Amino acid sequence: MANKPEKKIIVVGGGLSGLMATLKICEDGGKVDLFSYCPVKRSHSLCAQGGMNACMDTKGEHDSIYEHFDDTVYGGDFLADQLAVKGMVEAAPKLVHMFDRMGVPFTRTPEGVLDLRNFGGQKNKRTVFAGSTTGQQLLYALDEQVRRWEVKGGVKKYEFWEFIKIIKNKDGVCRGIVAQNMNSNEIQAFPADVVILATGGPGQVYGRCTASTICNGSAVSAVYQQGAEIGNPEFLQIHPTAIPGSDKNRLMSEACRGEGGRVWVYRKNPQTGEKERWYFLEDMYPAYGNLVPRDVASRAIYKVVVHMGLGMTNPNRVYLDLSHIPADYLERKLGGILEMYDDFVGQDPRKVPMEIFPSIHYSMGGIWVDREHHTNIPGLMASGECDYQYHGANRLGANSLLSATYSGTISGPEALRLARSGKLGDALTAEELEAARQECVAEFDKIRNMNGAENAHQMHHELGDIMYKYVSIERDNNGLKQCMKELHALLKRWDNIGVTDHGNWANQEAMFVRQLRNMIIYAMAITKSALQRDESRGAHAKIVLKSDYDSWDAAKKQAFDEKNGKYHFDAETGRAMTDDGNDDLLFFGRDDEKFMRTTVVSFDAANSEPEVSYREFEHSLIKPRLRNYAVAKKE
Repeated sequence: MANKPEKKIIVVGGGLSGLMATLKICEDGGKVDLFSYCPVKRSHSLCAQGGMNACMDTKGEHDSIYEHFDDTVYGGDFLADQLAVKGMVEAAPKLVHMFDRMGVPFTRTPEGVLDLRNFGGQKNKRTVFAGSTTGQQLLYALDEQVRRWEVKGGVKKYEFWEFIKIIKNKDGVCRGIVAQNMNSNEIQAFPADVVILATGGPGQVYGRCTASTICNGSAVSAVYQQGAEIGNPEFLQIHPTAIPGSDKNRLMSEACRGEGGRVWVYRKNPQTGEKERWYFLEDMYPAYGNLVPRDVASRAIYKVVVHMGLGMTNPNRVYLDLSHIPADYLERKLGGILEMYDDFVGQDPRKVPMEIFPSIHYSMGGIWVDREHHTNIPGLMASGECDYQYHGANRLGANSLLSATYSGTISGPEALRLARSGKLGDALTAEELEAARQECVAEFDKIRNMNGAENAHQMHHELGDIMYKYVSIERDNNGLKQCMKELHALLKRWDNIGVTDHGNWANQEAMFVRQLRNMIIYAMAITKSALQRDESRGAHAKIVLKSDYDSWDAAKKQAFDEKNGKYHFDAETGRAMTDDGNDDLLFFGRDDEKFMRTTVVSFDAANSEPEVSYREFEHSLIKPRLRNYAVAKKE
């Protein structure tokens, strides 16, 4: 270590990926400036409840790393880079053992071995967990390790600092950032050899979601506007089981279904006419039942509630039932989240079914990175949920803690190697740092003095409503086109915002106004990508319209007709529907020939418009096949 030149890496984000990257950098002799919106122990990673996937096979099910690999690729509808996924699942057991040595209190069997639970899209039990607070326990373990390096002088923390932008040298290489103290509102420029973004997902683009209020995608949007490419932004995960709320939605972990929870609604029995419980996931998907992946479960719930009108009304809900499971078992496996439901709803889920509905939860897309987590901007790296790499079109439950942790083990050492390579050009001069700082000061002062008629928080609510209306569980091209128009109008209205706090101390309102613009621009990238992808894959389910059908060639029309039999187009909406009396919507099929490619979005600054293109990726290891969770998975 002594003969290696000391290098400074900036890590933005103090969640699992950021802390793991920091730890690996310090272990190899580097130094880190660590920036976070909040104390790192409050980062959003702690909200993960259910567990982390790894092939431990302590249940003797003859699980294998290949099976985990195949489940992940199959669950992601074959849109994930298979070499990247292979590396992740191979490292998973080692990461679990690492956390075990760090003292994470994983739940164990009476014999003392790691306990495992089921999670969606996986027939084998391979999810290790610490009760229902797994993310919190992993985060605290890494925080302890990073604090050790902080005491040694290897880490300097900047908590309650917001990332504003990167700074490039004259060669276009990222060599620093501008950030703002959220208390004093002081804006500073910080030099570095390499910058890693680990800033999490963009859930707040949709307003009410299961993510923390700091998960706004603002940092990703900022670097996107500076030239970073975004990959697969149209793939947003909607978690099937959340408690809807007026302020935010609260997650009821997939662990509830993994431990035997059943989803149902009341309906009339088709034969007897009697009112009965309908366990519809078990009927629709007999091979997986309540353990279907999240995109499948969310669409089923939405169909049952919205299209079939069988959910509870005003507000719409279905039941997630744990009341048939012994209370002491539930307490040991799920105690933390059951307590949360009791706190927010006032009912004990050990005794009565929980009332839930799908909610925006996670982004499979994010900053485009290669397998070493380099972005297209030299010197800028990204890892964790803010990158696009490991999940394709849909993430399996409990792969998020794995991908966050694993990506940090890649990005950290690679950042230090890059910093020592001598290929990053000149460091930033004092003049370049000051010029970047002054640019951000001027922007913030302009926002502080905005005096228009629009209210930023009301606009944020509108943004969420627009995105939920047009770009959520079900999408169609007419709605996506309308969404783009409304987002452009919203961005124009942003210029007419008025702020009530014109001060320069702890001015959270002005910072939020800056974040809001970034969120609107990110929303455009999501929407334009969804509009361009004329297929259904994973979380992206697109309804066929008559205008779509009319634009197809004869061969494509014939294939659609043969597949779907008798159908019609709704006179009012133009949507294709079955003629069997159920009026089920008809969706685009998966189109591997045209869309087995990564969506890549770059920013056209002149028009504030996303530019969408497609890029090949590695998918040669497992041959693509259609997903079907009604039957057991076939190789």
